[in-house]
Amino acid sequence: MISKPKFKIGRRLGAGVYDKCQTPKFSAASGKFGRPGQKPRRGLTEYGTQLIEKQKIRFSYGITERQLSNYVRKAEQVKGAGAAEKFYEELELRLDNIIYRMGLTPSRRAARQMVSHGHFMVNGRKVTIPSYSVKPGDTVQIREGSKSKKIWIGLSEKLKNYTPPHFVSFDPAVLMGKVLEKPKKTDTFFDLNAVLEFYSR
Repeated sequence: MISKPKFKIGRRLGAGVYDKCQTPKFSAASGKFGRPGQKPRRGLTEYGTQLIEKQKIRFSYGITERQLSNYVRKAEQVKGAGAAEKFYEELELRLDNIIYRMGLTPSRRAARQMVSHGHFMVNGRKVTIPSYSVKPGDTVQIREGSKSKKIWIGLSEKLKNYTPPHFVSFDPAVLMGKVLEKPKKTDTFFDLNAVLEFYSR
């Protein structure tokens, strides 16, 4: 069940912001938004549209304003159309997001908590920073001391019907996953260019 604060944010920013907002039930209840990526409401200025896109990314990935502006700054170092691609990579290659994308947690928030509690290792070393940036070729595994936790009971069964995005894989038999390649901007419904333009003002 989605909390009231999240419901309000979801109504304001769109159905794709939170995972639990990405349902027909939410769209019907909100009455204002249909599918993710639909055009913004009439009457919004260009600035207003860009602001909404910025907030969508902030709330969806659960990051601070400072973190978001830092990702934009890194992306702006890449010239031309590659800036949006770099921006998306920075967001998607956060450790908490990778764990979420592997299907190990129901939300990015849960992934952040589990990383902070020291349940994961990257390339054999424990990492407790959710914003830690991984790269293609890195392995992510559940720490040996955490494998007996109740949260992993039935994990193999849960992952049977889950298809991870193309850039990650996870083997429940050994509780280890891998970052296969860089994520592609075409996988997102966010208007990344609008956010880059917002910060370039």
